Amino acid sequence: MDFNPDDLFRDDDDDPESEYYQPLTTRAPVCSLPPEHVWDHRGKPNIHTPLILEESNLDVVEADKGMCASGAIAMGRESTKEYVVYLVDASPRMFYPASNAEDNKDESPFHVVVSCIAQSLKTQIINNSYDEVSICFFNTREKKNLQDLSGVYVFNVNEREPLDRPTARLIKEFSNIEETFMSEIGSQYGIISGSRENSLYNALWAAQALLRKGSTKNADKRILLFTNEDDPFGRIKGAPKTDMIRTTIQRAKDAQDMGILIELLPSCRPSEEFDVSLFYADLIGLENVDQSQFITSTSEKLDDMKAQLRKRMFKKRKIKRITFSIANGISIELNTYALIRPTVPGAITWLDSVTYLPLKSERSSICADTGALMQEPARRFHPYRNDNVLFTMDELSEIKKVSTGHLHLLGFKPLSCLKDCHNLRPSTFLFPNDEEIIGSTRIFISLHRSMSRLKRFAVAFYGSSANPHLVALIAQDEITSSSGQVEPPGMHMIHLPYSDDIRHAEELHMAIDATMPRAIDDQIKKACVLLKRVDLKDFSVCQFANPALQRHYAILEALALGDDEMPETADETVPDEEGMARPGVVNALEDYKVSVYGENHDQEEAENNAAKSTISDTAKKRKAILETAVQECANYEWADLADNGKLKDLTVTELKYYLSAHSLPVAGKKEALISRILTHMGK
Repeated sequence: MDFNPDDLFRDDDDDPESEYYQPLTTRAPVCSLPPEHVWDHRGKPNIHTPLILEESNLDVVEADKGMCASGAIAMGRESTKEYVVYLVDASPRMFYPASNAEDNKDESPFHVVVSCIAQSLKTQIINNSYDEVSICFFNTREKKNLQDLSGVYVFNVNEREPLDRPTARLIKEFSNIEETFMSEIGSQYGIISGSRENSLYNALWAAQALLRKGSTKNADKRILLFTNEDDPFGRIKGAPKTDMIRTTIQRAKDAQDMGILIELLPSCRPSEEFDVSLFYADLIGLENVDQSQFITSTSEKLDDMKAQLRKRMFKKRKIKRITFSIANGISIELNTYALIRPTVPGAITWLDSVTYLPLKSERSSICADTGALMQEPARRFHPYRNDNVLFTMDELSEIKKVSTGHLHLLGFKPLSCLKDCHNLRPSTFLFPNDEEIIGSTRIFISLHRSMSRLKRFAVAFYGSSANPHLVALIAQDEITSSSGQVEPPGMHMIHLPYSDDIRHAEELHMAIDATMPRAIDDQIKKACVLLKRVDLKDFSVCQFANPALQRHYAILEALALGDDEMPETADETVPDEEGMARPGVVNALEDYKVSVYGENHDQEEAENNAAKSTISDTAKKRKAILETAVQECANYEWADLADNGKLKDLTVTELKYYLSAHSLPVAGKKEALISRILTHMGK
């Protein structure tokens, strides 16, 4: 296919000088990816819609860490460390019970927030163990922070910095904090009329001070704010209120200017609505269009906060940056994201038996002739004719090098040419990045819209020196619903097979005179009824967790927290016995069996089971005889008996012990048995 790079900048529906091509500017958006990379369903840039990727697999990033070491996405990996401060409102209103109609329980917003954070820390300590967190309460009676600010309490445990990796002790003590919170920390309104104290301002100041650690170039910094008070300054009036609002918003802007993202997770009762426009829209940088799409509504329950927190804490992190070479020197920069990857337990770390410190493995080469330690690096050879051709490791690396790791466009093909069987492994999601190459987003959008309109996919070459691949780039349009974005716009990179990888199915030809078995109409009808009866409604693979992994992590968690009892994990893959026992399912299954196997199927099945039982009993007897022979055989010194010629003194039964234990024939007279034993022993 002929490719004209100028077509990337041409669009029949838009004027090149229109707003479509204007630079985008905004401050501190509430989204997981930079806002300048988001466009709406009309193809126009949209700086307001948060791009939240599906949380179909929240642990996939950790799985890719192992795959990147040897896979095609190993090079140029971006840092994924994150610093997070949980900023929790501890005002008395957070402790008012909120009724849960499903469980008939009265749970306070504070209880839900604590349980959410505790669960998040338990997951984080396994999946993102290098991330660092801090827990900070505001509107408290007691104060504990480095700045000695009133109404702010930074929760921590001994032998741990205020901002540090989550530990088992932190999780255990934080999970039980509700029992002693009122007596040791206390709750009070920090913003009241007649007082100049501003606990929210102090909390943002303390959180910003905690996040001074590290650089925003190699780590993400975030503040997760939990509250159920949509107007924290509602109790004061006049100039003091205006001044407090102005200084608090300025403090938030200062934090955002330092690269700190502030996110709000409101906790409101089912009968109430959190009005973000009263104050927090200005604090976190929401525009008017964002306020209508914010996560709060009267129908949401407190239980949804766990899912919201997981979406924020375990957002899709980019695997690496790649350069997409299009044509004639045109290149753009892309971020790659792992949407689905197999998740496995973490690698085992070997520890020193005395110090319990991780062992460091070292490899040394020793000369086979002299036993001396080799000082020079080992060399490799490849046999060619009668000689061995020697290679250094650098030479081998250079020989195997077939790609620079960039993505090179080869051309385009109709989508109808792409088959389901061509997808060799889970796809990688591609999204533009303007940090290094300015204009990448514009070119990507033009290419994306052209591919969608012409129903074509791009064929490109990509891979490391060890795993070069042909890949297909498929454009995905944005999918939205009333609750927000369902699927983000971008491209999926699918690895295609080479001709060497394709295996053709073997055709089994029947004899010419053989009749092909076919199902009759009654059997097909009964099968359809059965399928409808056991149909899984609203099935999704995202509903099922890996039971082996869940048990593995549950045991690790119990051991780390010092729990006496091992937790029970629910295996969601076990068949629904109650559902299968329903009369409708049982009758449909029985009708299908009668239609296929006939009326006497149960009787024939019982006879077959009886025959199998008889065979099974015979096998058990043989096994018991073999076990007895092995035990008795061990009581004799057979080598001494053979050397001294005393085998003839043993009985036939005793001789058969040896033969049976060594799976030798036991038929014949005594002399034949002795000869067989001597032959087996090599005498």
